Amino acid sequence: MEWRVGLEAYEVMAVHGFYDEEHEAPQPFVFTLWATLASNERIERLEDTLNYADLQSTVDEVMLNAPEPIRLMEEMAQQIIDQLAAHTGVSSLHVRIEKPQAPLPHPGGRPAIEVHWTRS
Repeated sequence: MEWRVGLEAYEVMAVHGFYDEEHEAPQPFVFTLWATLASNERIERLEDTLNYADLQSTVDEVMLNAPEPIRLMEEMAQQIIDQLAAHTGVSSLHVRIEKPQAPLPHPGGRPAIEVHWTRS
């Protein structure tokens, strides 16, 4: 049995992006996170799992409390992984970040990055 804890389509308004003009007004970032737990046993206590509220709080911490704008979504994802990997019960993490209002040359598409991290 494999246990996964997730948070899908969590939208945060923040002033991050590569271009300086993206730091002037908040824009949406959409997060989907999945954590695979190291234990495959029956889980009956909150202490034996990763609370999905921790996923949301971690995104908030990275996005809303950054000392300066984060230029790349890859760095956002890395900061989220760095925090969640501190939970020893997590064996892997999957992070997807979408940026619906990213500046593109013409309309269409939804920019996104994904990363999969596994504990070594």
